[in-house]
Amino acid sequence: MKKKEFALEVEGLTVSFDGFKAVDDLSFYVDEGEIRVIIGPNGAGKTTVLDLICGKTKATSGSIRFRGTELTKLKENEIVDAGVGRKFQNPSIYENLTVFENLELSYPKGKKVFGALFFRRDQEVIDKVREVAREIFLEEKLSMKASLLSHGQKQWLEIGMLLIQDPALMMLDEPVAGMSVAERKQTAELLRRITKGRSVIVIEHDMKFVEDIADRVTVMHQGKLLAEGSMESIKKNQQVIDVYLGQ
Repeated sequence: MKKKEFALEVEGLTVSFDGFKAVDDLSFYVDEGEIRVIIGPNGAGKTTVLDLICGKTKATSGSIRFRGTELTKLKENEIVDAGVGRKFQNPSIYENLTVFENLELSYPKGKKVFGALFFRRDQEVIDKVREVAREIFLEEKLSMKASLLSHGQKQWLEIGMLLIQDPALMMLDEPVAGMSVAERKQTAELLRRITKGRSVIVIEHDMKFVEDIADRVTVMHQGKLLAEGSMESIKKNQQVIDVYLGQ
């Protein structure tokens, strides 16, 4: 029987820092077009997993394959070129530039030095910026300085800066931290919309939000996989209740 092909295959992933295993023999598999949410107590190794996938941290052992490409052998920029995009916990946007300029700067054509030198704001770029701004609820704010956006809008802008690069795997670290209830609802709607044709991994503590977006949930504890499945099954899992949900 032919082995099922996943978008992302993480197998036996381990990273040690001075003998401490931050991620310990972790394996999980993400489908094409799936929203996978990783949850677990602080110090469970969740952010380290994203660091390993995007190449910021090198694995001690194990394998990370994305659409058949082994990522552990690649540099960070090569992993981006392979279609993997990452949003960190705190929005890293250019505060003194407008929303339009932030999105324009992230447009892939300008990425290479040569491309950046000859980068022109042509109609294709303008159209793409407007399309993404509409997706992230910022179409009316294109000429506004990024520093004037609310915290939630800054988070959306950073998601947009990732979206304009069109990654096939998008990783978001606590995207709704500090957002209002209304913004969280809009972000859930946004994530469900942008998964068409791409896979998304989200790290999140807000269980209501997790319930709204997750296709599957992976629970980590002390660097290891504790449980995996639908949010319904996770909520009933006694081990998960004991180490995390019951807190």
